[in-house]
Formats: sequence, C-alpha cells, structure tokens
Amino acid sequence: MLFAFSVSPAAAADDTGSVHEAVAVAVEVVRASGLPNRTDSMFTTIEGEWDECLAVIKAAVDAVAAVSPRVSLVLKADIRPGWTGELDGKVERLEAALAARASGA
Repeated sequence: MLFAFSVSPAAAADDTGSVHEAVAVAVEVVRASGLPNRTDSMFTTIEGEWDECLAVIKAAVDAVAAVSPRVSLVLKADIRPGWTGELDGKVERLEAALAARASGA
C-alpha cells in the first residue's frame, strides 16, 4: 500500500510563512522508520502495510505537534493488496507508457 501525506503546522512559525523546519522533523521520523519513502515539494509517500504506515504517519504528526499547537494532515492511500515495490513501479509504468506514446507505438 502507498500512503501519500502532508503534515505541517497549521500556522507558520515566522513572517515568511515557511513551515520547512517543522516538516523536516516529520520527514526525519519517516526516514528513520525504514519504510520505502519519497518526499517531494508537496507530499511524503511511504509504502508498507496498514499498521506500520499509519504508525509512522501518527509519529510524524506527533513530531510536528511537539513544535506546534495545531497540526494539519492530508492523507491519501492506494490500497492494492498483493503488490509491493509500487513506490517505483507505478512511476516506471507511467514513464514506459509515455515513452511508447512519444515513439508512436
């Protein structure tokens, strides 16, 4: 299963509106989990089973809550039992489809 989520303080800590310091704390939790993961400019995606992924997401929320009195969480899941390696597999299939379209296949 893939879980894409965004966790951040509900309010910025300074005048710039940036929340990167608090988000960094959450991403450290994800990376320490050992689950396959990827972070981009909008979401962090992790791959694993329900319980292990939700535990990591909760820990990431708790880490942000430690530095902010209010936390925002956006969560999306791709639940596809029996499939693994989809953090890369979905992107590889998409790129192959785009390459085939570009070559006229």
